[in-house]
This record gives sequence, structure tokens and C-alpha cells, in this order.
Amino acid sequence: MNLQQLEYIIAVDDYRHFSKAAEASFVTQPTLSMMIQKLEDELDVKIFDRTQLPVQPTEIGSRIIDQARVAVAQVYQIKEIIQEEKGIVKGTFRLGIIPTVSPYLLPKLMQVHQHNHTEIRIAINELTTDNIIKGLMNGTLDGGILATPLNDEHIAENPLYYEKFFAYVSPKETALYAKNVLDESDLNSTKLWLLDEVHCFRTQILHLCNLKKKKNQSSIFSYEAGSIDTLINIVDATDGLTVIPEMALDSLSERQKKNVRSFRNSTPVREISLVTRKEFLRRRLLGIISDEVKSVVPSSLLDESLKKYVIPL
Repeated sequence: MNLQQLEYIIAVDDYRHFSKAAEASFVTQPTLSMMIQKLEDELDVKIFDRTQLPVQPTEIGSRIIDQARVAVAQVYQIKEIIQEEKGIVKGTFRLGIIPTVSPYLLPKLMQVHQHNHTEIRIAINELTTDNIIKGLMNGTLDGGILATPLNDEHIAENPLYYEKFFAYVSPKETALYAKNVLDESDLNSTKLWLLDEVHCFRTQILHLCNLKKKKNQSSIFSYEAGSIDTLINIVDATDGLTVIPEMALDSLSERQKKNVRSFRNSTPVREISLVTRKEFLRRRLLGIISDEVKSVVPSSLLDESLKKYVIPL
């Protein structure tokens, strides 16, 4: 077994086609097929089901490919660590970011990064938390920006900032709209527009208003999408309220900002972190990305004393 063979099975899994995988690997198809066959013979298993079109990995093949991705990534990390030790930080960082963070953070982050670190390419995918974790585990992602704590022994968390939650209230909700601040119990008193269940932001809101076991109540509505901006537009067009993260406030018009209400007493907060597998060793690269994120968020979000108000996931 060698690194080249592992790269070949990853390529076939990516393209689900031997000829395309060979072309992407800059070898002939017979060479690629022969090397994969040798690996299968050595392991005494079939990695791919060649009777399927497009070609599919077998059940054991999928597990082998997942581990191959991790192994190949670790090998390339060795080369990159040596470069970092020489003071050279470059290459590609594959980053997943959750949909309730990306619209408000990415434009600012990309602007700063393009100006300061053109030698580092950040390949960004907008993904749910579960898919970011899967990507970290199977080696298709190097890092993720998401809400924490995850309490996962395989994941290292580097907190970036602490973001308060705010209510966004329709003027048609006259009783709530008349209040300058809301209590958490107010979220139970009217239509609460929520994101789809795959989003951790929804889970935190349900924790906030103790609705986890009541989500099918007729007074509670769910919007099946990942866009906070769309929830805001729904409140504008109809009635009810939703909950939005602090970074979303900058995207509101002056008229919309009049619909924002803070919460009384303990302020609900989410912790946003840069996460990696614990084995990820490119510390200087992580430091660069972490510093860039912190440079583009409001300084008030860097207050670590807010950690005690973080809502569970």
C-alpha cells in the first residue's frame, strides 16, 4: 500500500468514473485501474463495485476511502508543517461554515483575506453542523466555523466570538412591539418563525424558550430553509416574530431596525468557533484565519465574559 494508491481510490470516489479519475490524476486509465486492483488484492477486499454505473464503492470500500482521505491529508500536513516552520504559510484550507453565520461573516472575511494573504486559498462550503463534522472526520474539510460547544472528543474548538440573540418583532404584534425589551416567555405567546430542524440555531432557540418538546404546537411555525433573511422577510410580510443573531443587525434597514428587541436579564448568546480535528497541526494557518475573523467582527463580540450565557446546542 502506498500514498499513490490511496490518492487513486479517492479520485475514483470523487469522480465515480475510472477514466475521469485517471485524467484528473494525470495517469492512464490502465495504470490507475492496475494500481487500485493491486491495493484490493493486498487488502483482500473489493473497494469498488465495477458493475454499477456510475461506479460505486462497496460498504467496506467506503470505510477504506474515508480513512484514505484522512491519511492523505495527514501526509500533506507533514509537508505543510515543514513549510510553516520555515515561516512559509501557504496552500489551501478547506472550510465549512454554517448558513446562519456565512452571510454576515464571509463577505467581510473574504475582503480582509484577499488583501492580506493571497498565498492562502480558502475553499469555502456552506454546510450544516452535522455535515461539517462529517467532512472533518472523512478528511474532505480542514476546518469549520460553527456554533459550539460540540462536546466531541475528536474535535478541537477555538472560540472566535460570542454573539447575542435578538428578537425581530412584527409591528402587527402590538403588545410585544410596545415593549422595549422582551422576556424569554414572550417567545411562547405568538407565532415564532423558526429554521428547519437541521440547523443548530433553531435548536438553540427551542432551548431558549423551552419549546423542544412543543414544536408541533399550532402556534409555532417552522420555515423549511436555512435563511434568517427569509425569516425576517416573512415577519415583515405577515406577523409574528423570529430570533436573529447579532451579526445580522448590520444587514437590516433603518425601518427594520425599529423591529429589533433585546432580551431582559440574562442575554442569550451563541459561541462561534473555528473547529478542526484534534490531529490538525497547522497552527500558524489556524492562527491567521482566527485573527482575520476576529478583526472583522465588532469588538463587543470578543468579550469572553459572555461565555456564561451561551445556550446549549
